Amino acid sequence: MTTHDLIGWAGSALLVWSLLQSRVLRLRALNLAGCLILIVFNAAIAVWPMVGLNVVLAAINIYYLWRMLATRHDAATYQVVEVRSDDEFLAHTLRLHHDDIMRFNPGFAWEDGLAAFLIVNGDEVVGVVLFRTAGDGVAQVVLDYVTQRYRDFTPGEFVFRQSRYFADRGCRTVLTPPGMRSPYYEKLGFHPRGDSYALDLDPAA
Repeated sequence: MTTHDLIGWAGSALLVWSLLQSRVLRLRALNLAGCLILIVFNAAIAVWPMVGLNVVLAAINIYYLWRMLATRHDAATYQVVEVRSDDEFLAHTLRLHHDDIMRFNPGFAWEDGLAAFLIVNGDEVVGVVLFRTAGDGVAQVVLDYVTQRYRDFTPGEFVFRQSRYFADRGCRTVLTPPGMRSPYYEKLGFHPRGDSYALDLDPAA
C-alpha cells in the first residue's frame, strides 16, 4: 500500500469516526478534517466529482463550526428556564440522563427544595443546574450537568451569569460540587476552594 493510499484510507476512516461522535462540535471538526484530507487525495488522482463533494461538505462543516463557536456564549441562543424542583419534565430529564450524570457528578444526590434551572437551545434541553442555599450567603451547586451533544460547550454559564438567581435567595457566593469531573469553572471567573470552585457574585450584575 502506497503513502497515497494510506492518506485516502485515513481520510475515509476519519469521516466514519466523526459520525460516531455524540458531541456536535467534535463531530463537525473531525468531519471537516476528513473532508480536507479527501480533497487532497481525490485531487491527486483527478477524481473531480469527489473533490467537489468534499469541498461542499467542508464548506458546510466550516459554516456550522463558525455558527456554533460564535454563539457558544450568546444568551440569545441559550435560554435559562427556572422550574420547580418537583417539575415532572425536570424529573424526566434527570432520569433520562441518570447514568451520564453520575459519571460526571459522582457525588450527586437529590435533595428537596432545590432551585432548579433547565438550559435550552431552541426546543432541546442541553443542561441542568441545581443548587441550594447553604447559609452564610453561599449557594451550593448540587448538579451542573451538560448533555453529551453539548459537552464541548458551557451552557451552565448562563445560570452563573445571572446574579439575580442567587441574590433573590440571599446568596453572595456560588460554590460548585466537590469532586466534579472535567470542571470548566475557571473560564467563568471561579477560583479554586478546596476540591470545589467558588464565584463571588457582583451585586450590581
